[in-house]
Amino acid sequence: MAKGLYSILITLCFATLISCGSQNSNEEGDPKPKKENNRYPGQKAYLHSMDGTPTTLDPVRAAVIYSNFVVLNVFDTLYSYKYLARPYILKPNLATSMPEVSEDGLTYRISIKQGVEFHDHEAFANGKGREVHASDFVYSLKRHFDKQFKSQGSWLFSGRIVGLDDWKTQGSDYSQTIEGLQALDDYTIQIKLVEPYPQLIYTLAMGFSAIVPSEAVEFYGKEFGSNPVGSGPFSLKSFSQEKAILIKNPKFRKEPLDLDFEGYDANKHDFTGIKDLAGKSPPYLDVMEIQFIKETSSRWNSFTKGNEIQYTTVPKEQANSVIMSKKPLALYPQITDSYHHMYAVEAGFVYSGFDMMNPTFGNNGDPEHDAKNKNLRCAIRKAFNWDQRNRAFYFGLGSIFPGVITPAVAEFDPDMSQDAITLDIEGAKKLMAESGWNDDNLPELEYHTSGNVTNRQFFEQFRGFLKKIGYPVNKVKYNPYPSFGSFNKAMKDGNTPFFSLAWGLDYPDAENTLQLFYGPNKSPGSNNFNYVNPEFDSLFEKAKVLLPSPERTALYQELNQIVLDDCVVLSGLSRNKIHLWHHDVIMFPDRQILGGFFARYVDVK
Repeated sequence: MAKGLYSILITLCFATLISCGSQNSNEEGDPKPKKENNRYPGQKAYLHSMDGTPTTLDPVRAAVIYSNFVVLNVFDTLYSYKYLARPYILKPNLATSMPEVSEDGLTYRISIKQGVEFHDHEAFANGKGREVHASDFVYSLKRHFDKQFKSQGSWLFSGRIVGLDDWKTQGSDYSQTIEGLQALDDYTIQIKLVEPYPQLIYTLAMGFSAIVPSEAVEFYGKEFGSNPVGSGPFSLKSFSQEKAILIKNPKFRKEPLDLDFEGYDANKHDFTGIKDLAGKSPPYLDVMEIQFIKETSSRWNSFTKGNEIQYTTVPKEQANSVIMSKKPLALYPQITDSYHHMYAVEAGFVYSGFDMMNPTFGNNGDPEHDAKNKNLRCAIRKAFNWDQRNRAFYFGLGSIFPGVITPAVAEFDPDMSQDAITLDIEGAKKLMAESGWNDDNLPELEYHTSGNVTNRQFFEQFRGFLKKIGYPVNKVKYNPYPSFGSFNKAMKDGNTPFFSLAWGLDYPDAENTLQLFYGPNKSPGSNNFNYVNPEFDSLFEKAKVLLPSPERTALYQELNQIVLDDCVVLSGLSRNKIHLWHHDVIMFPDRQILGGFFARYVDVK
């Protein structure tokens, strides 16, 4: 085995822009007197907030950031990311070291830590959580290929691991050994790949790869998604659509915080108070309460009360009271004096798209129909005013770019043609007229999304865009869903001819967004567009086995252009999130690729 072949994967090089707040301007203490929080007397408690609700806490279906945040704190993954390092850098988590990889890139061998135990739970003999073994990782990955668990993460491994797809086809018998996925002993995992998969190590840091005990899955059955049992720094005390309460895992392994190893930079991180945690083993909290508050005004009011939630992102309604200037970005003194803050361009993007298998806007195999629909999609894209969307909803701070290779990855091309994001009303009208589209034959456009006030505003703005190119207002209709879960199910079932969504990168590689258009990933996989293009698929298959290189970057950018040429997606914009947290909380928050990993390092004064 050769350890050095994939060293390029360990340092994840992509540009994440971070700017941090300062320490209190009042040396005597916080500008506002601290209000006492008596919710958890005598315990170290932190009250986090998120703007959406988990759909499930079962790792195989934890496909949204809200689920993933909890999953990464209840369960263990083989790898995680260094707490403070930017660009992000992978590190061992349950694994003892980075993988040993064969010279041909096809065999990975990973050792795991000994003595790690699952949470104590009645699913185990005598209620005592047993030791985590390599076979538990094998079982956890197999679950993605067992139809009963309805995996949303199998696309990461499908066609990649020797024998795993065949295991599914043959009935998912857990007693059968899979050649490419084995526990060589209690503490050694071996993975054999069909072809090189440079992104594999990234997937082993994702919530989809979290390690679950078979005993708990069997104990709860279909209810496991609401009653997760893992070996992570916290265990779940309770879970509802309003909040999740996590409590400290007293058995969590002792791993003192090494600030230098984690990427500490005094200039960037000194204001947080993290330095005082050096040498102490996480988790530092007794209780972490995560409140799921979709309504922005409610979340803001709770945060500013001083004795409720202790973290939030800034909602657009508060932009004028928070942002003093946009270039450079600066916040008002009353904000910087009252709260810690940081701002960061997300490792993801927002977009809208078409279901290409739905003949309303997609394809039906008839060349005349398909060409006419393509021109309609292109006309709709020309009508989209990204600058106005940015000003109205993202403080004018978002990064607008063409296509689906985001500014957060190394393969991003800042010099790419801007045609796909340029407002062109006359060009849209001309394209529609040339294709024979008119008031009478234009199809109804149903705008599918999860239902909330902000998404309704997005829709109204979008309908206004289309009105300017002559799309009848009564044919552009709002189709909201009561939850993201029901919206996501509709997409997976192929019932959303036009949808609006956001995607957070799972790992810092353009492959992660390009695979959203790869034919074999179509619903219920990650390809919600149900886009199937043989040229795209062929080039994608060529690129996906390559290590980072100019050749791979050129292929990625060619793939990006194919998607643009077919007018499959209206994209895109990466948001600039402003994070605020109370002065009595010690942390450096992150909602991006690091996800929930940071929570184990949170402390309160």
